Amino acid sequence: MFFSRKGRLRKEANERLLNSIEAIRTEWLTKKDLIENSVEPSEQVLYEVKLAKAKYFFLLREAKIRNIRTRSF
Repeated sequence: MFFSRKGRLRKEANERLLNSIEAIRTEWLTKKDLIENSVEPSEQVLYEVKLAKAKYFFLLREAKIRNIRTRSF
């Protein structure tokens, strides 16, 4: 009875993690393209790109620890 709930909660948490990875990845790539197309990017934009990249790789490591392999990134 309790174990089925635990599995469902784990599955929901894994889905939220995958959705977060996808959202952060699109944010990172969008800002990266913005920097590549700009003549002189501001310090704030450079900081945001580094932050988004760090978040993305952190979440990828978390997915690897949890052995989540349903989507390709």
